[in-house]
Amino acid sequence: MNITTTEELPQKQPAETQQEVQRNANLSSRLNWLRAGVLGANDGIVSVAAIVVGVAGVTTSTGPILTAGLAGLVGGAVSMALGEYVSVSTQSDSQRAVIATKRRQLVDTPAESLDLLALAYERKGLSTPTARQVAEELTARDALDAHLSVESHSDEDDVVNPWHAASASAVSFTLGAILPLLAVLLPPEAWRVPITFVAVLLALAITGALGARIGGGSLARAASRVVIGGAIALAFTFTVGLMLGAAGIG
Repeated sequence: MNITTTEELPQKQPAETQQEVQRNANLSSRLNWLRAGVLGANDGIVSVAAIVVGVAGVTTSTGPILTAGLAGLVGGAVSMALGEYVSVSTQSDSQRAVIATKRRQLVDTPAESLDLLALAYERKGLSTPTARQVAEELTARDALDAHLSVESHSDEDDVVNPWHAASASAVSFTLGAILPLLAVLLPPEAWRVPITFVAVLLALAITGALGARIGGGSLARAASRVVIGGAIALAFTFTVGLMLGAAGIG
């Protein structure tokens, strides 16, 4: 009869724990990208909607509305892409610096690094002998990956790509911006602004609820926040447009 001792049981836990940590890190990364995409689309909707509604308050002519909407779409997409590229480049540089530092430590002070890795597993609840054994086995397989997984819940492949972030931000903004542009151009002149208001507020309710669903927040509260904010932005810009139009500007 096979008898499993208590010393044998924890030995499977570290590998499972490490895999679980990596899965959670990957899931968190995907959720962050998805959340950023939703926010980018939301920005596109509000920004371009405010522009076209404001211009529609000045004139009903299609040319100026289309020109302003396209300018807002292109300018906003480029601005979002540049901002995301700079932000993610900074994050990428930091990640690479951490990896380079850890790689040097593994070369210069391998014994101390092994002790730190064993201590990290002890803090996860393993006994001292088991934690030491796990640290030694993981170090023998891939020391850098073992340390990054425990210390920063990542690996070398998790370094973010600023070009991917910039392109994703530009695309999400553009997709969001297309909605108000079409909503204000396709209907008859008399219905342009009301239809744009309705389409934009519905879209904002959807993106707000989706963002809350991703983040685990209240769908109703998040949707109401963005809808109210979007309604205020549209009302304000449309009022400004009407005032400019009444003053003979446009």
